[in-house]
Amino acid sequence: MTADPGEGPHVRQLLGAYVLDALTAGEARTVARHLRGCDRCTADYAATAEAAELLALLREEDLSE
Repeated sequence: MTADPGEGPHVRQLLGAYVLDALTAGEARTVARHLRGCDRCTADYAATAEAAELLALLREEDLSE
């Protein structure tokens, strides 16, 4: 991997939908391909995935405090 391949746009704006499996098949392939070559977006993906996992742990009572 490289720190920033400098080719084409980064995919950070698609990472939330990618984590939630809400992209089209073509978009998901594009994101996956980009993540294989971009450390910065891969780090953002890991943070986004972690946030989604933590949100899944919230209960309704937690939100009303």
